[in-house]
Amino acid sequence: ETVALGSGASQTLAANTPAFSAYLSADQTGIVDSTWTKVAMNTEFYDTGSAYDTSTYRFTVPTGQAGKYCFLASMYIEGSNTVEDASVGFYKNGTLVFYKENAIDNKIDAQIYATIDLAAADYVELYIYMNIASGGTGIINQNGTTTNNRAYWYGYKLIT
Repeated sequence: ETVALGSGASQTLAANTPAFSAYLSADQTGIVDSTWTKVAMNTEFYDTGSAYDTSTYRFTVPTGQAGKYCFLASMYIEGSNTVEDASVGFYKNGTLVFYKENAIDNKIDAQIYATIDLAAADYVELYIYMNIASGGTGIINQNGTTTNNRAYWYGYKLIT
């Protein structure tokens, strides 16, 4: 977008796009103990570049949009038995690149944020790892709607 500044001068404005925000449409249950599991954020609040896929739960950088991207995820987790600890991580092209471990007492609001340098066609996915007492199973508790949601993530390209 270009804005005229007067006397023939102009300035090109940049935008933090592409950008997306996605959430769980329902609780994600049956998360296996001590295993990295992809979080199934299957519904979008928005997706300015059509870069988030609600069937693979993956953000893919569009052609011509390489750069630094900021990502944040937040979710409320619990287990069928006591959740001893949990980690939330960002995977880039199938490899864990950032994670945050949370020492907890059965229930927690787990969050992570990171800036990741991405090339065109690189992709980012959100995963969770839960250590549950006696081999129980984990739950990401969505508990809401688009106006009351506690399991979501988003990302956007930084203006550089």
